[in-house]
Amino acid sequence: MKKVFAIILAAAMVFALGASAFADGAFKIGGTGPLTGGAAIYGNAAANGAAIAVEEINALGGIQFELKYEDDTHDAEKAINAYNTLKDWGMQISLGSVTSTPCVATASETYDDRIFAITPSASAVAVTEDKDNMFQMCFADPNQGSASAQYIMDKGLASKVAVIWKNDDVYSKGIYETFKAKAAELGLELVSDTTFADGNDTDFSVQVADAQANGAELIFLPMYYTPASLILAQADKIGYTPKFFGVDGMDGILTLEGFDTALAEGVMLLTPFNADATDEKTVSFVTKYQEKYGEIPNQFAADGYDCVYAYCQALTNAGCTPDMSAEEICDAMIEQFTTMTFNGITGDNMTWGTDGAVTKGPKGMVISNGAYVGMD
Repeated sequence: MKKVFAIILAAAMVFALGASAFADGAFKIGGTGPLTGGAAIYGNAAANGAAIAVEEINALGGIQFELKYEDDTHDAEKAINAYNTLKDWGMQISLGSVTSTPCVATASETYDDRIFAITPSASAVAVTEDKDNMFQMCFADPNQGSASAQYIMDKGLASKVAVIWKNDDVYSKGIYETFKAKAAELGLELVSDTTFADGNDTDFSVQVADAQANGAELIFLPMYYTPASLILAQADKIGYTPKFFGVDGMDGILTLEGFDTALAEGVMLLTPFNADATDEKTVSFVTKYQEKYGEIPNQFAADGYDCVYAYCQALTNAGCTPDMSAEEICDAMIEQFTTMTFNGITGDNMTWGTDGAVTKGPKGMVISNGAYVGMD
C-alpha cells in the first residue's frame, strides 16, 4: 500500500509541477519509464529526481519546465505508445526512456522526429548508436563492464570469477561482453560463465552450483535487482558465500518488497552516485528526496535530477526559448552537449562525445548495515 501511495503521489507531483510551470511559458520535457510493474523502482526514482530538479529550477523564476512522465512498464511496445502520447502533448525535449530495451525503441522515434533526448539510465549502446540527438547521463554498458573488471582486479577482490547474465536483455548482454573481454585482457580468470532468459529467471540453482563447483570467489551480476535478489537468496540457501559484484541495475535492491536486505550485506557495485556524500548539492537533494518520498534516493533518481539541470544549462547557454520548435531546440542541444562541461551530483566535469556517451568517474560502493557506503 505504501508503494502504491508513493507512486500516485509522485505522479500527482509531476503533473502539478507541469501545470504551474506551463502558465508562465515553459519547455515541455517528457519521458517514459516503468512507473508500475517489476521495474517500477527505476522509473519512479528517475521521475521523482527529475521532478525535484524541475521544482527547484522553476522556483528560480528563469527557465521554466513542464514535466510529464508516461508509464511504459519496461516494455518496448508500450514505450512507443507512451512516446506518442508525449509527442501529441507537445514534448519539445525528452528524457528518453528509463530502461534500455524501451529506450532503444523510443530513441528511434526521437531520431526520426528530431527531438533531442538524454536518458537518465538506459545504458545500452544501441540506445545512442547512429543517433546524433540521443545522449546518456548514465555510463554506457561497455564502460560498466570494463570498469567493473578493472575495479575487481585493481582492488584484488578475487582471482577466480563467475558471471551470471541475462541473454535476452541488451543491458545485461552488453555489460557481460565487455566485462568478459576486459577480464581476459587483465588476466582475471573467468571460471564460470552461465546465463538465463525470460521464462527461466526464478530458479538459478544450476548457475549458482556451477560457480560454486568451479571455485568462484566472486560472482559478477550484470543485471537488474530482481533476479539478483533471487541469486543471493539461493546462494545463501546452500551455504555458498562468495563476494557479489553488481552494476547500476542493482541499485534499488534494498527497497525491493519482500527481500531480506541481510542477504545483500557486502554486495559491491559501481555507481556514479553516493547518497552519503557530504557536498552541499548531494545533501540538499537527498534531504528533499527523503522528505517527499520517504526513502533514500538511488542512482536513477540522481541521474534524473542531473538530466534536468543539464538541460537547464544547455538551454540557457544556447539562448533557447519555449516558442522554438523541437527541431530547432534539437540542433541547439546537440551543439551544447558536445561542447559543454557539466557539474552534477553524479559527477564533476562531465562531458559528452558525439556518440552521446558521458565521461565521468564511477564510485565503488558496498552495502553495509543496510545502506550503501563508499569504498574509495
